[in-house]
Amino acid sequence: MAVRNTTTGIATTTPRPAHRDPRVLAWLGAFTASLIGDQIWFLALSWTAVRGGDGTQTGLVLAAGSLPRALLMLPGGAIADRYGPRRVLIGSDLVRCLVMVIAAFAVAASSPAIWLLITIALVFGAVDALFMPAVGALPVRLTDRSQLVRVQGMRSLSQRVATVVSAPIGGAVLAWGDAELAFTLNAALFGLSLALLWRLRPGPAPEPEPGTEEPELGLRAGLRHVFGHEFLRPLLITVALMELGFTIPMNVGIVLLADDAGWGPGGMGAVLGGWGIGAAIGALGLTVAGRVPRPVFVLPVGMLVMAGGLVGLGYAPGVGVAVACAAVLGVGTGVVGGAGSALVQTTCAPSALGRVTALQMMFAVGLIPLLYPVGGLIATEFGPSAVFAGGGAAMLAGIVVALGSGPFRRRT
Repeated sequence: MAVRNTTTGIATTTPRPAHRDPRVLAWLGAFTASLIGDQIWFLALSWTAVRGGDGTQTGLVLAAGSLPRALLMLPGGAIADRYGPRRVLIGSDLVRCLVMVIAAFAVAASSPAIWLLITIALVFGAVDALFMPAVGALPVRLTDRSQLVRVQGMRSLSQRVATVVSAPIGGAVLAWGDAELAFTLNAALFGLSLALLWRLRPGPAPEPEPGTEEPELGLRAGLRHVFGHEFLRPLLITVALMELGFTIPMNVGIVLLADDAGWGPGGMGAVLGGWGIGAAIGALGLTVAGRVPRPVFVLPVGMLVMAGGLVGLGYAPGVGVAVACAAVLGVGTGVVGGAGSALVQTTCAPSALGRVTALQMMFAVGLIPLLYPVGGLIATEFGPSAVFAGGGAAMLAGIVVALGSGPFRRRT
């Protein structure tokens, strides 16, 4: 929409709000359909493996699905930067559709052999390693930089919705039609994602910020861009410490804490539900606001809120207080996740965004899980609450890294 400046008389273009932009909504629809399909896939794969083998074989199948994502995430980001995120997303969705069709036929024919499930899981995991960096690199080609905070809020809200709906949908489908129907539904979901992306026409990559050099193509050049950037380097370290502080307590510590405190599965579910509601509220707030003043300070303030909620949860005297602390943690999560991602997208050179997104995701899904045994050891030696205290300390360390950086503090 063109608006004429009354002082200069020059017509300027007002960016279309992201929540009304058909291109952004198509991308968000493709991302949501893919996310629901991913989670149903994991449920169906686990169910099929359990019914066809013992515990060891089931573990091998699930590991086969996770390993390629950890190993191939960075190369996947380099491929997205080299060939363009839309092209990589379309190819990924096409392969995933075919894999789901093959899996459905295999289950319909007979109980599939473990080697076949491992093969399917390896292929799907490898394709996921291409899809995930590409889907994060596309928004800068769809909307103005000023809309990226809102886009990341929409994305975070979509993640919360997908998490809530995918488990009951997957469970109902498995109960009604077994894994064959689940794989068929997934083929349709990935087909929907493919159709939305096929019609999508992203614009060219925007110009990098003044003073930011476009890195060459290739994985090493992308890493040099990250670690040589005076603002991007402390930003990614801060985000990584936030992920570390959050993930181990909420994936390992929460189970041990619920058992130690006698909350039972119902209490643990209530705590996780409180976190989910809080995260949805935080993400919705970003979506409605559209922008945040001085996001470099919103990020550490949000992390401080997260640290308080996390430590409060770890030392809560009862389930009610724990749910309230988890909700506070969730609000901080929704705000920090969106603000942090928007800062990365507005700072990183557009031609390196796939590699930078891949670096973030590889840390979250590849490296942090390797530290789960450390979380278990801390809980054994010092009690489950210590895991949450350690998570809060990691977030405080991230705040120190952010505010201790001059370029970070001076960022507008």
